[in-house]
Amino acid sequence: MSPRTPVAEPVTQREARLDPAREWCTVVHDDPVNTMDYVVWVFHSYFGYPLPLAERRMMQVHTAGRAVVSRGARERMEVDVTAMHSYGLRATIEPVAAEDAADAAA
Repeated sequence: MSPRTPVAEPVTQREARLDPAREWCTVVHDDPVNTMDYVVWVFHSYFGYPLPLAERRMMQVHTAGRAVVSRGARERMEVDVTAMHSYGLRATIEPVAAEDAADAAA
């Protein structure tokens, strides 16, 4: 009879998307279709941003190619992404990076 091979214990990892304490963000991406004025209007009307903030976020999308427009629980970010899609904007959900969370707290 051969010796028994030791069985390694399985490594259990919590799935990040199921962590209720995890913060998520909605990111809007640049596209060649929508005008700058339209994107400002969407940010102002949907998120309730004051016009100067809506313009800054739009310029960030235009120059950097993306901008974080909201943060919070994943379910809420899914609602925001769906809304951005309904306005014709490209948007995704991403986990908030540790350095982003520190910037938001400051």
